[in-house]
Amino acid sequence: MAKRPAPFDELPKGYIIRFNVRERIEHLLVMILFVMLLVTGLPQKFHTSGWGHWMIVHFGGIDRLRYVHRFCGVLFTGLFVFHVTTIFYLLRQRRIRPSMIPNLKDYNDAVLMLKYYLGWTDQRPSFDRFDYRQKFEYWGLLMGSLVMIITGWMLYQPMWTTRWLPGQVIPAAKVAHGMEALLALIVLVLWHMYCAHLNPEVFPFDTAIFTGKISIDRMVRDHPLEYARLLAERAAKVAAPEPVEIAAEEAAAGLRGRDTATDDTEAKPDG
Repeated sequence: MAKRPAPFDELPKGYIIRFNVRERIEHLLVMILFVMLLVTGLPQKFHTSGWGHWMIVHFGGIDRLRYVHRFCGVLFTGLFVFHVTTIFYLLRQRRIRPSMIPNLKDYNDAVLMLKYYLGWTDQRPSFDRFDYRQKFEYWGLLMGSLVMIITGWMLYQPMWTTRWLPGQVIPAAKVAHGMEALLALIVLVLWHMYCAHLNPEVFPFDTAIFTGKISIDRMVRDHPLEYARLLAERAAKVAAPEPVEIAAEEAAAGLRGRDTATDDTEAKPDG
């Protein structure tokens, strides 16, 4: 797996790397598949409405709509499995930090941010790599995706599902699948669209997840704890000699010691 690039790799002055190529590709695929699943799924739920019927007809009929929906669902399932296994692998290899795990600081940050918005304090919370809003959205997406995948596969294979579970789970899965899709749409419109597009601090949209880079000014403003840690890691890396250099110095010292011992032996008179 590709190693995460150093944040201070060659970039235009005033920018650092925040997201690597894998993360950007994953986000792009989630965005495309999410939209396709909504476009092909909601007309099935609201097939009796005028707009739902219109979309089904112009998509080529219900059979084609279902085929595309299921195909995107299979791809989304694969992407979900890939993401989860990759995260566990990188955590096990200690190549990433568990920065998406919620903790008590997130609760305190949320309370402090609410006070800041209400004008009760002039102090804004200092965030690390991800703040409490990003963690909430990430885990909401992860858990919501799990619900959609499980219920989607139950609807895709109802005969196999009812071999192991009672038949009542099929209509229950249909309700859960549709309601979770509506919830995901609401979160997308009301939460993600504002945070990533309409927020005055990033308007017209946040480009970091597409380009992989973020300005240092914004890094200091939005993620000061992460920026301070990156500076400390960079300073430690610059101060510490490279392992190859250390090995070369040790080898050179060993050769000098051997040459000295040889010279002493040659200079020693015969007894």
